[in-house]
Amino acid sequence: MLAPERNAELLEAEQLILDTVRKLVRDKVAPRAAEIDAKGEYPKDIRDLFAQNDLFGVPFPEEYGGLGSFLIYVKVVEEVAKACASSALIIAVQELGALPIMIAGTDAQKKKYLPKMATGELMTSYALTEPTSGSDAANMRTTAVRDGDSYVLNGTKVFITNVAVADVCIVFAMTNKELGPKGVSAFICHTDDPGFKLGKVEHKMGIKGSPTNEVVLDNCRIPADRLLGSEGEGFKIAMKTLDKSRPGVAAQGLGIAQGALDFAAAYLKDRVAFGKPLSKQQGLQWMVADMDLDVQSARLLLYEAARKCDEGADDVTYWGALCKLKCGDVAMKVSTDAVQLLGGYGYMTEYPVERMMRDAKITQIYEGTQQIQRIVIARQILGK
Repeated sequence: MLAPERNAELLEAEQLILDTVRKLVRDKVAPRAAEIDAKGEYPKDIRDLFAQNDLFGVPFPEEYGGLGSFLIYVKVVEEVAKACASSALIIAVQELGALPIMIAGTDAQKKKYLPKMATGELMTSYALTEPTSGSDAANMRTTAVRDGDSYVLNGTKVFITNVAVADVCIVFAMTNKELGPKGVSAFICHTDDPGFKLGKVEHKMGIKGSPTNEVVLDNCRIPADRLLGSEGEGFKIAMKTLDKSRPGVAAQGLGIAQGALDFAAAYLKDRVAFGKPLSKQQGLQWMVADMDLDVQSARLLLYEAARKCDEGADDVTYWGALCKLKCGDVAMKVSTDAVQLLGGYGYMTEYPVERMMRDAKITQIYEGTQQIQRIVIARQILGK
């Protein structure tokens, strides 16, 4: 439990941060959201805005320049995602790429990387998925071979979010294939390391302002001191990372859902049909009530999962999967219903709900599909 004075400090910090974020979203992010999606360009101006307002550091430990609060972090991601899911992902991926260092880094590694990641001076990414290894993350083929004071990495990673604009990428590779999952190790790569190459650029249904790339490791040589933890601990590091990154994706999904609900509700109040506002039609009122019920339920799960992360609870795996599953499904359902409530206008790019619907789908897929979340939850209840 936090001391009362610490709780008071966090509550005050939370209010200040969220007030700032809401103003930034209203004045800077929301006006850019449609353009970011239409052009499919990474919004460096938004990234700089977040850095200038110290938003990257919220989940980082205090000793490395952060605020040390997962709860405030998910609320920040949620607020940004209400207007622009691609912009929210800039903050979420920064946490994702830093988590392996927070979890398994040496003191020297933490001091070298975390302060600069907390300020946004160094941007991060996370490379786990491969062409033949998605949900089956242990079936990876990328290898890392020790060669004197170096490791040499070879292989291909796919669907790597924001690596094209990152300085650092956490790469998972096999150091001993015979051991299966216990042969996976984790490494801190720099995107300018020799042999670290960007491959295919993916063209996606949604989150178009977030670049997604293939990464080719072609005899990529890195110093041996960039190994995270010990050889063979990589899979465990990856899974512990996902436990604490899933709430960030859940927050993105929740923000999309809330943004879609807010827009649809405002539209129903303004749109007149059959001599009265659509908001007076009982059938549509019921739809809105169900949408709000889903959003509020998802929010309670998410905030509880974030509190578990802050407390270092033993059941963060369970809560991370719960909130990711619920928020992803709610994002898809509520955004789809918002399109329906707007009728023909909902299908047009002039209105944001069609973009929200497209953006929502990825929250059911990355950081572990919804089917994987159900497996994780069931194992926590029934055992493996």
